[in-house]
Amino acid sequence: MRIMRVEKTLVSTNRLEAFGHRPLLVVQEKIGGTRSVAVDAVGCIPGDWVVCVGSSAAREAAGAKDYPSDLTIVGIIDHWKVED
Repeated sequence: MRIMRVEKTLVSTNRLEAFGHRPLLVVQEKIGGTRSVAVDAVGCIPGDWVVCVGSSAAREAAGAKDYPSDLTIVGIIDHWKVED
């Protein structure tokens, strides 16, 4: 599991049918860090700190073993103090 921050929504109108209508979000582990795309399984908004899972856990959390995701948001963190 990884703690990440939601940066913004990613709009992708032309995508695989298997993606369905799950939202895609741009997330970062730290400010200025590498950005990743995550499937939103819990209803996040930009600025939220979230818990993400990868690999087969990401596919199952997004809905099915064959879901095309390698990063899925599974929880929103209520309180998080960022340390430099």
